[in-house]
Amino acid sequence: MTTTLSTGQQISRLPDHIAIIMDGNGRWAQQRGLSRVEGHRAGVKSLRSFIECTVEYNIKYVTTYSFSTENWKRPSDEVDGLLCLFEEIIEEEVAKLHRKGIKLRHLGQLDSLSPHLQQTINNGVELTRNNTIMTFCLAFNYGGRSEILDAVRKILSAGVQTQDINEDLFDRYLYTSGLPDVDLVIRTGGEFRTSNFLIWQAAYSEYYFTETLWPDFDKIEVEKALLAYSRRHRRFGGL
Repeated sequence: MTTTLSTGQQISRLPDHIAIIMDGNGRWAQQRGLSRVEGHRAGVKSLRSFIECTVEYNIKYVTTYSFSTENWKRPSDEVDGLLCLFEEIIEEEVAKLHRKGIKLRHLGQLDSLSPHLQQTINNGVELTRNNTIMTFCLAFNYGGRSEILDAVRKILSAGVQTQDINEDLFDRYLYTSGLPDVDLVIRTGGEFRTSNFLIWQAAYSEYYFTETLWPDFDKIEVEKALLAYSRRHRRFGGL
């Protein structure tokens, strides 16, 4: 089955699961003399557009790196602004996601977030639980190494015997349990690193890096990434 892009180009293969590192909000704001929090607000608008585009192209799973466990090291005013913005967005957007048939999942550690933010996230997850159009995963307070360590702790607590541990079992103890591995990882903002994001799930992903800052990552940029993906030959260790 071929898909026609807005440019008229046709592609025959789309990813099922896209993960995106949304980098460049702060630099985008700095270039315009705005605060970093305003850059993050602009990034939210880009995220809305990105979700609309991926729904249009029938992408079944999208995971966004919204706030890492390392982001707590940022200046307190920026962290506080991010947390407030995230809570505001969840409260405003969940109903819209629900109407579009999109399921929300949270990936990361909830316990270090405020009780109100935890409840806001849980409410959104519960409201959209049975939706099937797309699964939208917010990796918020997420770290790949922390996820793996948390999985190990759960396996030990469950008393699993060492001879029973394999990749399939380990996968069930990750935050992403039940989700397919990532096909395409996109990073905006011109950096060439994965920043502790989905270490296990992206082992065989295709990577797409772009200089475009996240608030400027529009539909045309999304299509460039999809086109690049469609031209890759995924061997998974074979020939």
